[in-house]
Amino acid sequence: MSIKKVPERMCCGCSTMKPKKELIRIVRTAENEVKLDFTGRLNGRGAYICPDKNCLAKARKSGRIARSFGCEISDSIYEEFENELAGKIL
Repeated sequence: MSIKKVPERMCCGCSTMKPKKELIRIVRTAENEVKLDFTGRLNGRGAYICPDKNCLAKARKSGRIARSFGCEISDSIYEEFENELAGKIL
């Protein structure tokens, strides 16, 4: 038997490679909505981030999430992400 490979993704905030299950997916849907995908199964373009407010702040400051989606992300969406992350972490 061969060892199964664990899929890894890069965090948009801290740029570290981690197993996909440890990260939270941010998705841009076909309707150009940007939202958090805790299941990892929504259709659309995805980017990944650590479940940490500091990583979200770094990604916001550097514009990495907006760059990966090719669209502008409003401040209200980032605030919504912070609230959802705080709710999921607790």
